[in-house]
Amino acid sequence: MSEYQYYEFQAIDRPLTKDELKQVQALSSRARISATHFVNEYHYGNFRGDERKLMEQLYDAHLYFANWGSRRLMLRLPTTLLPARSAEPYCAEDALTCWTRNGHLLLDFAYSAEDGGEWDFETSFTLASFTALRTELAAGDLRPLYLAWLSALTRWELEEDVEEDEYTSTIEPPVPAGLAQLTGPQQALADFLHLDPHLLTAAARASSAAPSQAIDKDALTAWIRALPQREKDALLLDAALGTAPQPGPSLLARHRAASRGTAGPSTATRRRSAAEIRDAAHQVRNEHTRQQEQARAQARRAQQRARENHLDRLAANAEQAWQDIAHLIGQKQPGPYDAAVTLLKDLREVHDRAGTPEEFARRLHDLREQHRGKSALMRRFTNAGLTAR
Repeated sequence: MSEYQYYEFQAIDRPLTKDELKQVQALSSRARISATHFVNEYHYGNFRGDERKLMEQLYDAHLYFANWGSRRLMLRLPTTLLPARSAEPYCAEDALTCWTRNGHLLLDFAYSAEDGGEWDFETSFTLASFTALRTELAAGDLRPLYLAWLSALTRWELEEDVEEDEYTSTIEPPVPAGLAQLTGPQQALADFLHLDPHLLTAAARASSAAPSQAIDKDALTAWIRALPQREKDALLLDAALGTAPQPGPSLLARHRAASRGTAGPSTATRRRSAAEIRDAAHQVRNEHTRQQEQARAQARRAQQRARENHLDRLAANAEQAWQDIAHLIGQKQPGPYDAAVTLLKDLREVHDRAGTPEEFARRLHDLREQHRGKSALMRRFTNAGLTAR
């Protein structure tokens, strides 16, 4: 069984310096490395670096996954854009941890496969699918954090040692708006963390609609004009020198908050227990199963009606069908032989419905006698059960 591990790091807010680049290059001779990117794949052995330290010191995003099911996504943002107090309520063991280092908040999303699970040789990811989550979080959209907390609840349901009172005593964190309308990167994160879609549907019932992301340029212009001149000068200087993250996401988040249009959590909604969300998810799952069964039943009925209509048309033109069979056999080709066999099977059903199976048996016998020298055709007749009764 071949191992596979994938490591990817990305520097977003600033590129690595020459000394930092040398430091990273010393970790691997086979990795694809640039001032903003590090990618390596392992079919044996392990990465020699410390992912946590690399994120604390150099990079803004990191992706790891292995074919035995383990997955990890790390994001780093300045605490001025996302303070730790905003993220901590969503942290859950084995799903999301966070900590601060050197003015940055680090978020560690993780998923570990259960022992004995099947290895996955098909699934792959790239960090590009997730880097936009940094921008969303910086703009005050906390849906990625709630998804991580919810994925922990998904995993609880797979464990046997979780007591019922633990579900009852665990209260959900603040519910962000827009859980029913995830962005592309957020849906990718939900899939990455193996989030139960029924659990997400149930949780989203307490989430208000996502606010419009349209920007009122006039209102934004007026708000920026009102900022202190010293603050605007500092923002422009940092942007020009590349010594701080681009100010756009932070400014938009502040503007939306000031306009009361942030996508942040609702404080008015009553927060539910994990048990309530789990029970609601059970109802969603049952309803989904019922709808699927109804859809399958409707499909079966539609197929049956189509089949009956086909046989009705064939019964009305039975003689033409026998002539078509003779024509198909006369072509002496595999495809026409198969079509002739299909048509014969339909005719057998037509005669059974009409109560004339003896008539079909007689004509089939004549057909077999007429073409008994065609071994390929006879073999098809036998495999299809088209033998003399």
